[in-house]
Amino acid sequence: MNQNKKKILVVLGHPNPNSLCAKFAQVYTEAAVKEGHSVEILRLIDLKFDYNLRFGYGAESIQTMEPDIRESQNKISKADHLVFVFPSWWASMPSVLKGWIDRVFIPGFSFQYQKHSPFPKQLLKGKTAHILVTMDAPTWYYKLVNWSPGIRILKKGTLEFCGVGPVKVSYFDQVRKRKEPEIANWIQRVMKLGSVAA
Repeated sequence: MNQNKKKILVVLGHPNPNSLCAKFAQVYTEAAVKEGHSVEILRLIDLKFDYNLRFGYGAESIQTMEPDIRESQNKISKADHLVFVFPSWWASMPSVLKGWIDRVFIPGFSFQYQKHSPFPKQLLKGKTAHILVTMDAPTWYYKLVNWSPGIRILKKGTLEFCGVGPVKVSYFDQVRKRKEPEIANWIQRVMKLGSVAA
């Protein structure tokens, strides 16, 4: 049993509950719980909220927050470690994940603008994260040709911007070409990540 117990929030950004990503979220959670960590899966497709950030982040036009958005912020606040599981679609992420990020990671919760500085006050310091991303492209193509846009958006543009770190990334590529033994190996790999809450 792991003595360094963590509160972990697994954010599932794939809308299909029968997807490989959903399987990853499940086995990661089971392995982490077995080691004594407290883990919760947040299945974004089950939440009820407007994906559209209608007015930006201007103080004069704050958008009404749905209960599921407030609860998402509450879960993030309580977590020590955040795990994001999603597929790379058009080199980025599904709309449910991007919309959730836009609505949840708002000023006053995850960061705060500072009047005399170009740098924000980071409000999520002390938390760590791990990104598990699946894709049909080879990892080298995603990194060298596409420049990892989905990962850069989440890791650099969101999590590290708000003070989360370190942020690790695990790639699972060329999914369409993988045989069952290879998928089984991936599942074992994700289980090991859950065991060490990495």
